Amino acid sequence: MILPQKTTSCLLIFLLVLAVINSTYANNSDKYVTPIASKKNFPIASKGSVSSILISDDDYTGVKRVVGHLQTDIFTVTGSKPNIMMTDSALEDYVIIIGTLGKSKIIDKLVKTGKIKTKDLKGKWEKFITQIVENPMPGVEKALVITGSDKRGTIYGIYDLSNQIGIHPWHFWADVPAKKQSELHVIPGKHTQGEPKVKYRGLFINDEAPALAGWAKENYGNFNAQFYDKVFELILRMKGNYMWPAMWNNAFNDDDPLNRPLADEYGIVMGTSH
Repeated sequence: MILPQKTTSCLLIFLLVLAVINSTYANNSDKYVTPIASKKNFPIASKGSVSSILISDDDYTGVKRVVGHLQTDIFTVTGSKPNIMMTDSALEDYVIIIGTLGKSKIIDKLVKTGKIKTKDLKGKWEKFITQIVENPMPGVEKALVITGSDKRGTIYGIYDLSNQIGIHPWHFWADVPAKKQSELHVIPGKHTQGEPKVKYRGLFINDEAPALAGWAKENYGNFNAQFYDKVFELILRMKGNYMWPAMWNNAFNDDDPLNRPLADEYGIVMGTSH
């Protein structure tokens, strides 16, 4: 969705703030997805098929929502849509396991059986670790496990994988196309960006009227949950967690009763406007 020039100019501070959010992390993860197949690597996509995604039904609703984004992202890149499973029965040789420490029964079971360690995640702020686990459970030969220390940590891990396979954080707002790929493989190692240096990171939408307000009304009817869904997704893909809405003639909680619960679902911390 390419915004009109005058709308884009009104989002200048929006863009500048988000442009530096990633730099607040202690470590930027290296490239860990390759088109090269190997016995040591994990196949996200190979030879026309993609690995299914396994999550626990008791995990956060926001995590499950973002897993759906990953499903779409993999389809965008490969042309094949992975299945999403919420039970550890009837599994496949290769699965992508995603969950939050202490919230996902599947992740907690991997911890209990010694398949993954928690010392690098327990008590951490918004941290994730992505790693390959051999024989994580009966019927599964190899899994790619994304574990978050908390809700946003898991969400960041999911979006980090999306970025690694070629989905740019600005894919919607700037119409950034994804390169089609048929082979996607994760290399061994613990892949993480650590904890952020700055606890709260986000954006303030500056001078939203009339340009952004007109665009939002034309496309969504108002500054409602459909509009904020796209904004919150962008913030989280950029590994932010905070938003301060500028409201000339609007009020975040009153414009749409779904705005506040949507922010809570995504884990976005809302400030108050001036």
